[in-house]
Amino acid sequence: MPETTIRKRSIEMINNSSKEELVDIPLLDEESGDSGIIVVDGKVDLECDVEASCPLSPTTPVAVVAPAKETRLVILLQISVPFLFAGLGCVFAGLLLDVVEHWVLFEEISELYIVVPALLGLKGNLEMTLASRLSTAANCGELEKRNSCWSIIWGNMSLIQCQALVVAALASCFAVTLNWIIEGHVSYMHFLLISAASLCTACLASGILGALIIAVIVISRYFRINPDNVATPIAASLGDLITLLFLSTISQTLYRLKNSYFVISGESGTVVVSLIVVIVFLSLIPLWMCLAHKNAYTQKVLYEGWTPVITAMLISSLGGLILDCTVSQFKGFAIYSPVINGVGGNLVAVQASRLSTSLHLVSTPGQSIISPEHQYHGVLATFCSNGQHAKTACLLVLMVIPGSLIFLCVIAAVHGGHTSLTPVFIVFYELAAILQVVMLLIVAYWLIHFLWRRSCDPDNYAIPYLTAMGDLLGTGFLAIVWLTLWHIGDKDEDVGD
Repeated sequence: MPETTIRKRSIEMINNSSKEELVDIPLLDEESGDSGIIVVDGKVDLECDVEASCPLSPTTPVAVVAPAKETRLVILLQISVPFLFAGLGCVFAGLLLDVVEHWVLFEEISELYIVVPALLGLKGNLEMTLASRLSTAANCGELEKRNSCWSIIWGNMSLIQCQALVVAALASCFAVTLNWIIEGHVSYMHFLLISAASLCTACLASGILGALIIAVIVISRYFRINPDNVATPIAASLGDLITLLFLSTISQTLYRLKNSYFVISGESGTVVVSLIVVIVFLSLIPLWMCLAHKNAYTQKVLYEGWTPVITAMLISSLGGLILDCTVSQFKGFAIYSPVINGVGGNLVAVQASRLSTSLHLVSTPGQSIISPEHQYHGVLATFCSNGQHAKTACLLVLMVIPGSLIFLCVIAAVHGGHTSLTPVFIVFYELAAILQVVMLLIVAYWLIHFLWRRSCDPDNYAIPYLTAMGDLLGTGFLAIVWLTLWHIGDKDEDVGD
């Protein structure tokens, strides 16, 4: 009787999935060239990647986990509630940005506008990536064992703390450098204040959001809800608001020390305190890096996950440059920037997480995919195929219209911003939001499969690129909307004064 090698993780899923629906599917013969094949939903072949042999004949029935098919209604119900909460979080973040832009701090230190999208993008670079990784682990049964569950949690928390501090430091340097190129001078007090506020904000926000994501995934698995549908939107629901609240509060606190001087050094209190904060948080980076290195679940990501995170930070900073250039020219622009960026980033993160999980269930990064449903079929297949992901993509685009309208009405109801909610403005805003999401979903469909073929785990690479691109496209399209409205004569900028 020939031995057939099957994937170890699939065996563990079978053994630990007493509540899952099980079906009997025979393994295919090794002589066919498809060794270690497991069938999911009766049609997907899995190639082996871990040697865990068991003496099975080609006709031996094997119980295989068959994921339940999600209807459009189920997907809509699971996504819509977290999406609305996430959107409201972005709205309140926009209202907060609309307030703080009038502070003396933001008027004097304009570099803060450049660093804002980079820090807000941390939820996409780190927290949403964490949500995607843990959602995949949960769907693959890796969080069922208590010991491995805690190891995955603590390893990932250490990893995102390390990455958050590094990205915050680089974002501060990049923001000051861009401002120096534009204005021709740089203030070391501004540099230290921005660095201290960014590091402190990144550390606190990442810790709070990371704990929230873990709780959401554990609870969603308990209630048998697909964490791919809820984890990333909930991660974003408070992400922008918490990050912007910490950044503005900490920056304002440090700025108020400007006129206090230390007798020994003779330097401003802002400079001394900011320098101490920078040294303390930078010294924590080796500690978090050591903890992530010793964890088997995060060791590989620690060394290979920097390219997407840093690249995404640079892309988001370009969006921040657009924000810095337009917020002073157009009143009311700041309040809508987090909203359009958040909506696009949240929706594409859901699709990216679902695509990544589906690929993980049938293969491993770098391995060929036999099932036609999980292969890449071109740009048009993003919306026009018969697969589940195309249906989900269409549903996500349709959610943009009512979702954006609700968020615009909330802003108008609280008299936020400085622009009237006219039909012309609504039409142009909706067009910009739809175009942003459509482009992001097309890129997501291609990028997930591209990374998979290059042996890169999409859970670690895709979402940072996509959310950063969402920030750049959202801010850019919003600037085009404002310029268009200005040229066609819609110059109402007194609302909210």
